[in-house]
This record gives sequence, structure tokens and C-alpha cells, in this order.
Amino acid sequence: MGRDNELIATPGRTHGPAGVDSLNREIAALRAERDEAVHTATRLRAVLDNAHDAFVSMNAEGVITAWNIAAERLFGWTAAEAIGCPAGELMIPPRLRAAHDEGLARVRRSGVSDLAGRRLELYAVDRDGREFPVEMTLQARFERGEPAFHAFLHDITDRAAARTELRRERAFLQALLNSLDTGVAACDGEGRLAQFNPAMREIHGIGRQPVGADSRVGTHHLRRADGRTPMEPDEAPLARAYAGETVQHEEVVVVAPGRPARRFLANARPIDTPDGRRLGAVVAMHEITDAYRADLLRRCRYAVARALSEAVSARDSAMAAATAIAVELDWACAEYWEVDDDRRRIVRAGSWARPGFDLTGFTGDSPLAFSAGQGVPGAVWATGADIWSNDLRGGLADPGRLPFGHRLGLRAAIGMPVHNGARVAGVLTFFTDTAVTRDDDILTMLRDIAAQIGRFVERRRAEDLTLALATARRDFNRVIEQVDDCFWTVEVMPDGTVRSVYSSPGATGVFGGVLPTDSDMSRTLAERMHPDDLPTFLAFHERIGSGRPAEFECRVIGYDGRTRWVWTRGVTRHEDGRLYVDGISTNVTERRELADQREALLAREREQVRRLRELDRMKDELVAVVSHEMRNPIAIIAAYTDSLREEPEFAGRPELAAIGRTSAHLLHLVEDLLDLARFESGPDALDSRPLRLDRLLRQTVEEHRLTARVDLITEIDVLPMVAGDAARLRQVLDNLLSNAIKYTPVGGTVTVTARANADTVTVAVTDTGIGIPPEQYPKLFTRFFRASTAIDHKIKGTGLGLAVTKAIVAAHAGTIVAEPGPGGGTRFTVTLPR
Repeated sequence: MGRDNELIATPGRTHGPAGVDSLNREIAALRAERDEAVHTATRLRAVLDNAHDAFVSMNAEGVITAWNIAAERLFGWTAAEAIGCPAGELMIPPRLRAAHDEGLARVRRSGVSDLAGRRLELYAVDRDGREFPVEMTLQARFERGEPAFHAFLHDITDRAAARTELRRERAFLQALLNSLDTGVAACDGEGRLAQFNPAMREIHGIGRQPVGADSRVGTHHLRRADGRTPMEPDEAPLARAYAGETVQHEEVVVVAPGRPARRFLANARPIDTPDGRRLGAVVAMHEITDAYRADLLRRCRYAVARALSEAVSARDSAMAAATAIAVELDWACAEYWEVDDDRRRIVRAGSWARPGFDLTGFTGDSPLAFSAGQGVPGAVWATGADIWSNDLRGGLADPGRLPFGHRLGLRAAIGMPVHNGARVAGVLTFFTDTAVTRDDDILTMLRDIAAQIGRFVERRRAEDLTLALATARRDFNRVIEQVDDCFWTVEVMPDGTVRSVYSSPGATGVFGGVLPTDSDMSRTLAERMHPDDLPTFLAFHERIGSGRPAEFECRVIGYDGRTRWVWTRGVTRHEDGRLYVDGISTNVTERRELADQREALLAREREQVRRLRELDRMKDELVAVVSHEMRNPIAIIAAYTDSLREEPEFAGRPELAAIGRTSAHLLHLVEDLLDLARFESGPDALDSRPLRLDRLLRQTVEEHRLTARVDLITEIDVLPMVAGDAARLRQVLDNLLSNAIKYTPVGGTVTVTARANADTVTVAVTDTGIGIPPEQYPKLFTRFFRASTAIDHKIKGTGLGLAVTKAIVAAHAGTIVAEPGPGGGTRFTVTLPR
């Protein structure tokens, strides 16, 4: 080994040139492996020397074989001092060395270390004898057939101190939580319950039962603020906080089995690390049951006071108070019952049911009455004491109403008497949809409220009577003030004199001034009587004095000097041995004057009517005579005109044509006037026979179609036979059709329809012409009346055609009406009996 190139001979091995080369290569490889091992050991030593943790190796005997720089700093021994020394003497506290030696012996015997591969916390000692905690990671290996141990160690004094402080803080916190009367619960990052302090256990009625590691966040008998609706698991404040929500001052109700409901304010929030990692959540529940109950009772009293202040009647006040109580206490139903006047039954006066709770058939506005001892109101009435029952199916004498209420969901009944003095005047009854434990505080409040209602009802009834009396008196005075009559009351004294008791303001309008009230009224009035009527007044006074009702009408000379006719009536009454007379005096002067004037007016009107009828008769005779006398000359003129127009020398003369047209117009006018005179004289002017009106209609339309410049449309059904004058009905149809065609522009439409029913035949003529103003329809059938539209369009006419048409239709016992057409223009409808 002293020379690098020296060949080492191996016994039994032949070294030729090839063998020498092979041997050199092996030597080179071994040298490379040695160098690599040296480098690796150097690097490992550098790593261990620069490591923060102490590195210590020892053999199976416990002798130290390796000791890095960190071990020197940790224990105070240099590597030169430590290597080769037993580890127990340098590192292990004296009280633990025996256990250390026993462990080494056990490893030597079994070849297995139970501590290998584990992270251990134990105590060590340094050069100065200071004992301190360390964390050690131990690895055990077999080297050359013997166990060897390698360990990394670091001082955990700070950690141990922090851990000790944390344990003290936890103990303090747990003691604090255990001493709180506020319930506190918390869950860990997995949602498992980690804390349930004693107050929270007591709240939920679970005693000292431990909360297991697998217990999840739940509702634990929680209900919403209404006290009825169970919370869903995700609604619980702790669950919401675990989901990331901050819950503040949320009311919850805990209904633990076998315990009354309790109300709490819950505050919950998530527990997060600064980097946002969810560690869990916590909830604190502060009980507000007593405060809530006190506030609830206060709200009840306030609601009752407000309801009573707003009530307008005694019955309304009691029902309003009952409703206010039920609303505030969240009860399902409230009723008020009144004992009737003869005290034989108690009758339901009002009821209320919580919205959304169907109590149809149990309560409502329908009348219901019980006898004493029957049902809740009857039992309260009979005993005069309150009732609180959670048994609606047999606890009270009831004709089936309470069991029916139980089927509807009612569970408890409360009854409270309302006293009026020593007697029960009414009963307040309440029903709940949950079983409610008898509550003395609520009963005390109900007794106070019932007493308040009783006093209020009594006072309200007195006030109602006073108000009713005042209202009646005010209404009476208001009416009296508006009446011109004098209402009076007098007392007839034993000596026959009359004393005034009351006189209304209307006396001035009756007597011309204010009647004196400090003198004998009979003498005062006698002095004001008209001499001719004084006997009548004295007879009235005598009859009244005998206690009998009487009335009279006479003239009174008023204080203003005017004489008035006055009608007086008096009715006697006896009161406390005294004779009173209530009466009314009315100024009937206008009535008397109006009666006289009416008679005179009637006489004048009768004379005017007679003269008008005479004038109408004379006018009709004049028209008939003039028409008759003009008919022949006009006919002669027309005949001669036609003859002259046939002569060759006069043919085509315009003068003759004008004379012919004028003669025809005058002749038509005369014929219309004569027709009107005939029909006004009676129906004898008709030659009535059965006829087919549909044929007459078609014939008339076809004849007018020849000259019409408008479209004629017919919708004529097959009509039954009617009784009528064919010539006169043809005249009606000609008038209506000619008017429709004349007042419809070229290209317009005239529609003729005819229908029949069981009683009548109806003919309608509708045009699309110029129409008639609506206000002129009532005058359309008046003689000589022409619509303004016809005048504006300069369409000629006499104004008699429609008057004649109406007269003919009326003579046939029919009717004719005019109205605007559906598309403009006018529609005339004729209705004739069948």
C-alpha cells in the first residue's frame, strides 16, 4: 500500500499482461469508491455540523459515537469530550438513567426498539446540570451486526412553557365557562361539538351527559321566535356561524322535554385564523325568558289600554281587549261572552281567530249561547272563577264543541270572568294551539284586565247612555231649530192659570215675537186672538184643562202687528201629580193663502183650458175648411195647366211647368192637412182589412228602386197577415222611403228590414244620409217641423210627412220611433200589432 503502482501478488494467481491491466482497473475503482465515500462523509459531516438540531449517535452500549456542533451548543460538551463517553452520563437526568440503561439492554436482547421512528418528548440535562425538555427523533439501525442509534434533538423549553401556559389558560377558560349562567357551545373545524358548558347543558336538559367527539351541530330542541316552529338544522345559530354567518341578538326558544319553553338571545360567530382557515364556531345563549314575559305582559296591558281607548261601545271594548290579549300572547282564538238581560243564557258577543288558523264551525259571527255550567263560558259564569284547562276532550261539561275544537288543533282553554259589581256580566275565553302550563302571572294579568274591562264596560255603558241622550237631545234641538213651528210645554196650575215650561225658537215665526214666560200664558194668548176666533181658543183651553188632547186653528195678532193663521195641537200628560201639556203651534198663513190662491189659479186654468180647446177646435175647422176649399181650385188649376201644356203652341213653356209643380205641391200639402184632420177626428178614417205586409213592402221598394240614386237593400222575412188599410200603410212606406232616399247622398245605402214575433210586426228603414241632431229627435213628428240638417242642405219639404205618418201608424194602434243609424244617418222603426 506504500506505492501506488505496486502490483500486489495474490497467491495462486498468475499475473500476465492482461491480468495486470485488470488488477489496475479494480484498484482504480476501489480508489474512486473510497474517494466518493470520503466526500460523502465530509458532506454529511458538514450538513450535521450546520444543522440547527443536535445530532447524537451511540452504539448498543450507549456510548456516544457522533456529536455535532448543535449538540455541543445544546449540552455544553465538545465533540472530543462527548465521543466515547456514555450518553447516560452526559445527557440523561439522573432520575431517568436507570430507565435508559434498561431500555438499551432490552434492545440488545430483542434487537428491536419500540421508540425508533417516533417523535418523542423527554427531559435532558446539560453540562451545568440544567434539566430541560427536548424533542427527539430516534432512528435505530444494525451496523456490523450490532444496533446503533442516531437521534436529532432540539430544545422545546419555549414550547413546553407555552403548552403549560395554554393548559392553564384552558383550565381558566373552562372554569370561566362553567361558572357562566350564559349557555356557551362551540364546534371544531369539522363541525363536531367541542364545548357544551354546564349552563348550556342545563338549558337543553342533558345534565352531565358528555358530548361525544362524533356529536354534530344540531337544533337541540330549538324553535323559532314564534315558539311553535321547530328550527331546521341549518337554521340553528351555531350551524349558521359554522357556515360563516355572524348571528347577533336572534331570539330562539328552547323547548326541552318535560320543561316549559324558555326564550334566549343567541349570538354566534365563526372562529377563523388570520389566513381564513375555519377553526370552528361558537354560540352564546343569554336567557331573556323573564324579561320577555315582563315585556309581554306589559305589551298586553298596553294593547288592552289602547284597544279600550279606541272602542266605541261597551261590547266593542271587551272584544277589542280580548283580541289584543290573544294577539300579544300568540293564542289561537279569543271570544267575549255576555250574560243576557234575563240572566238565563250567556251569548257570544264577538270572536277572533288567528289569521291562517281555520276554526270554521268552532267560532265566528254566528249566534251561539250556553246555559250556566255549560262549556267554558258557562262554567266560568256559574262559578265566577277563572278556568285553565289542557283537557278539551272531557275536562268540562260541553255539548261537543270542545272536542271539535281539539280536532281542529286547539289544545288549551282559558276562561276569565268579567264582573259588574258582584255579578258576572261577561266572560273572556281564550284557546291555544299548544298545551300551555297554568301561568299565575298571566292569570293575574288577566284578572286585572278583566276587572279593568268590567269597570270600563260599566263606565262605557253609562257614557253610551249619556251620549245617546245627549245625541238625541242635540238632534232634537237641531231639528227644532230648523223647523219654523213652535214646540212648547206648559203646566196647568190648580187655579187654572198656565205656566210656561219650554218654548222653542220657532215662536218668533209663529207669534211675531218671543212669548213672555213670567205671566199666565192663557191670558197672554187670549189677548192676541182675533175677536172672531176667541171662542175657539177658549174651547181649546177648556178641553186641555180637563186633561184631554185638543187642537184648533185661528188667527193670532202677532207682536209685530201682523195677523197670522196658527194651527195648534196639545197633548196632556200627568207627572208627579201635575198636569203638563206638550204642544205644537204652526204658522199656516201661507197654507191658507196658498189654498185661496190655488182655488183662484185652478179657476183661471180651467177657463184657459176651455178657451184653448175652443181655439184648437176652431183652428182645426179653419184648416179643414181652408184645405177643402183650396183643394178644388188647386185641382182645377192643375187640370187647366195640363191641358195648356198639351196644346202645341204652349208645349214646353217653363211658366206652365212651374205652375204645374206648384199646384202639385199645394195639392200634396192640402192632402196632408186633410189627412191629419181626418185621423185626429178618430180611427174611422181607416179601411182596415187583412193584408200581406211583406208583399206591400217589396212592391214599394221595387217602385222606388226605379228612380233611386242610392242602393236599396231589403231584409224582409215572410210576414204573417196583419189588419190594416193598405193604401194608408203604403203611404207610410212611401213617406219613409222617399225621405230616406231624399236625405241620403248619391251612392249611399237605404236598408229595409222586416221581422215578426208572436205579438208584433216590425219594419225598419235605415239610411246612411245626413242624419238628424240628437236634440231634435223629440220634435221630429211635430207638424211643419224640419230638421236643421235638411234646411242646411237646402232640401225642400213641407214638414207634414212624418206627422201624417205617425198619425196613420197610431191609427193602426202601432208605434213609430226615430233614432240615429248604426253607421250614421237615421233609422225609423214602425211596430204594428198582429
